Amino acid sequence: MDINLTNIGMFKGQQYETIISTANSDGSLNAAPIGILCRGKDKVMCRIFKGSHTLENIISQKEFIVNITQNPELFTWSLLDNLEMNDFNEDKSIKNVDCYFKCEVTSIKEAVKQSDPIKSKGEANVIKADVVELVINNPAKAYNRAFSYVIECLANFSRIDIVDDEKRKYYLDSFKEAYRVVKKVGSKKDKEAMDKIKSKLNEKGYDI
Repeated sequence: MDINLTNIGMFKGQQYETIISTANSDGSLNAAPIGILCRGKDKVMCRIFKGSHTLENIISQKEFIVNITQNPELFTWSLLDNLEMNDFNEDKSIKNVDCYFKCEVTSIKEAVKQSDPIKSKGEANVIKADVVELVINNPAKAYNRAFSYVIECLANFSRIDIVDDEKRKYYLDSFKEAYRVVKKVGSKKDKEAMDKIKSKLNEKGYDI
């Protein structure tokens, strides 16, 4: 089977919001929202902090499933540990997702990222994996949150000259964080859009 992640809107060098499902040591199943970086048509990478069941399961079993959905409830339930066994299929994928793909781990390495806003020195592992099976249930497109940041920043930009100082500071601080995230996970067009917004903010006299 020719596996090509571009068929679900995933492109090399961009990060997507997904839900990873794994099996716990007691046979129960676990799901957690985790960003996945596409490394090629059948290769992915993710960075997971130590202490999570997901990381423990991946280290012990060397496999995991990436579920693709734009259902906000599934992301919420996964984060809050509200998914139950009957929410999963027999192959450990989550029921009613648009698509999912099975991954086999090729390497696991500890990684320290000095620029990460989460101060957790040496407490994360980078997992690289090959995609060995892709199942598409419905027309699917993996979600990249950079576009949402662009839209939110544009909305804030349209109001920045008519709000009070406190709200203006909030918009500017929010833009700085959004700019950081988009530069990390966004497409070329997303990054260009944020650069344009930044330029216009600078023209208005705001130091970004």
